[in-house]
Amino acid sequence: MKKARKFIRNRLVPGSLRSQLLVRSLFILAALLILIGGLQYWLMKDFLYKSRAEGLRAQIMSIPKGLLHTQGELSPDPDHKEQNRQETTDLPESSSSMEREGRPFVFRETSLALIGSDGSFTDVSGEFGMKSPQLTSAEYTALMAGYQAYHTHKDYVIAQDSSGAEQLIVFSPAGPPSGSKGLLQMGTSTAPLQEQLLQQLLIFVVLSVLALAGGLVLYIPVLRRTLIPLSRMVEVVQQTDAGNLAERLPTAQGQVEIDRLSTSFNGMLERLELSFEAERESKELMRQFIADASHELRTPLTSIHGFLEVLLRGAADNPQKLQAALTSMHGESRRINKLVEDLLLLTKLDQAPQLQLTEVRLDALLREMEPQLLMLAGQRKVRFDLTAHVITAADSDKMKQVVLNLFHNAVQHTHETQGVITVSLNVSKEQAQLTVQDNGSGINPEHLPHIFDRFYRSESSRTRKSGGAGLGLSITQSIIEAHKGTISAKSEPGQGTSFQITLPIVK
Repeated sequence: MKKARKFIRNRLVPGSLRSQLLVRSLFILAALLILIGGLQYWLMKDFLYKSRAEGLRAQIMSIPKGLLHTQGELSPDPDHKEQNRQETTDLPESSSSMEREGRPFVFRETSLALIGSDGSFTDVSGEFGMKSPQLTSAEYTALMAGYQAYHTHKDYVIAQDSSGAEQLIVFSPAGPPSGSKGLLQMGTSTAPLQEQLLQQLLIFVVLSVLALAGGLVLYIPVLRRTLIPLSRMVEVVQQTDAGNLAERLPTAQGQVEIDRLSTSFNGMLERLELSFEAERESKELMRQFIADASHELRTPLTSIHGFLEVLLRGAADNPQKLQAALTSMHGESRRINKLVEDLLLLTKLDQAPQLQLTEVRLDALLREMEPQLLMLAGQRKVRFDLTAHVITAADSDKMKQVVLNLFHNAVQHTHETQGVITVSLNVSKEQAQLTVQDNGSGINPEHLPHIFDRFYRSESSRTRKSGGAGLGLSITQSIIEAHKGTISAKSEPGQGTSFQITLPIVK
């Protein structure tokens, strides 16, 4: 018993799931046992009482008639009394002797009473032993009426005698059913029956307590084994942090609820891992963005600072040097201004781009830009291959900026006289496709996936005469994505580069 108590203390923690399941299971089991015990007590009581009532009916039918007819108990009518005396006289001597000797013996454990047709009550057994309980005249009248109607009565009645003892009593006609002049009432004490019921109930209670105790001892290890998968989950969760979000719980442990919980927890870990990874990438991009922006701003600021120092050392007195310094500083300031404007534009596009969307004919927009594009191309050859009546929902100013960025990029990376730039527009699969292609130096494969990154420049692959900050393609991609479109690039070193834009068309 001490080992069991120690085991329970070590395994059960108040408020834990294990203790709650154990307590609630035992509570339900105890409630079921109480219900079964109550039902068993009621059924057994009804069975015992009915069985005892059947025994009393058999016993009352075996009583000799002469034993009951002495002294004219059945009827107060003088003629009937005479008939009773005659019947008693006609009995053999041995029968009279048996009656005289048996009468006290019959009434030793039972009570017997005669109820006349007029409702009179005669306690036959009172002078020999057990007293007969007496019901009301109305009850006796109802019983006699029932016997006359159905010639039988199988119910029993529980009543108390004059001493307060409870008896089970049954009734039987005192004569033939067709001419019954009264009732016979026989009863017996219910104390032995109650004692038997209490004994059975006590046995059931003892067995129930033993069953609960055995269930407690056996259920704890079973419950512990059942909760092992949950305990493993708790251990894994306790060890989970930002450094090991890639670990996953097993999802086939044989318990549907635990498997569903594991699947849900794995999904949460995956979302957390993606979130942390996105945060790390965002921080890295921000760090790289700040470093690149600082680098881009430092170069023109350093140049301006150098020219200012030259002017302060006396170059301002030389008109030729002054003019050259001012021209250079003006160019660098324009470069700074362009960089700041591009950064502000990218910030707005990243947050919530405000686009003035209207139905725009892309072919008409490109024809409108044709003089400007030809001027930017210089001596380069420009070809236009445009499909008519291609309409999309777009911001015309932003789309012009996209075309200018791509065209300016092609101009920068093609030969001044031998360069060929092709602008084409067509429709495929309910999408407008705008392509800007050149025959320039192309892009090496290792640089191609990064050309839309901010501040990314590949000087080794494409020679530039006028440098930018590396934000043009990033801005172009952000504008196209704001229009729910896509942009991609294809290039081979020495074969040129092709940028393709797809936009949903308006029917």
